[in-house]
Amino acid sequence: MKIQKTAIKDCLILEPTVIEDNRGYFFESYNQEKFERLTGLKPFFVQDNQSLSTRGVLRGLHFQRGEHAQAKLVRVLEGEVLDVAVDIRQNSETFGKVVSTILSSDNKKQMYVPRGCAHGFVTLSKKAIFFYKCDNFYNKASEGGVLYSDPEFAIDWMVDESELIVSDKDKVLPTFNSAILG
Repeated sequence: MKIQKTAIKDCLILEPTVIEDNRGYFFESYNQEKFERLTGLKPFFVQDNQSLSTRGVLRGLHFQRGEHAQAKLVRVLEGEVLDVAVDIRQNSETFGKVVSTILSSDNKKQMYVPRGCAHGFVTLSKKAIFFYKCDNFYNKASEGGVLYSDPEFAIDWMVDESELIVSDKDKVLPTFNSAILG
């Protein structure tokens, strides 16, 4: 497994070692011992989530507050997405930084999003099955978010605005300055 650091502290891109032959392929999608040894991080995942989205569906930017904050290890089982993380930890040296990467069933990459980051993705392919492991249980009362189109970040979602499919809830999320600095 290759580990790539990003502009956000402890936000990592993981690329598995894929063994391919005439039968197909095999790879280890997660190994706690290897992850800890290679990253120095020790998440304990307690919840797995999966979603299906069609092209243009944008989910995010979401986070959990306080004791319910979640680190996530995300990947795509089918299709392709642009995955985005924003560091919202006010005491972080990378506070306000944005990281984006393409995750797909072809490249098999994963992104580790540490606690204290907002997270979202947009589907670039006809459809995508998105899978993520969380190190804390979801708590509705602790959910928060930042507006995906916040000019503070100027994120290029790689899909024309007219093609985006965004939930009513996500369309009215506050800006970074209101939600985090407010």
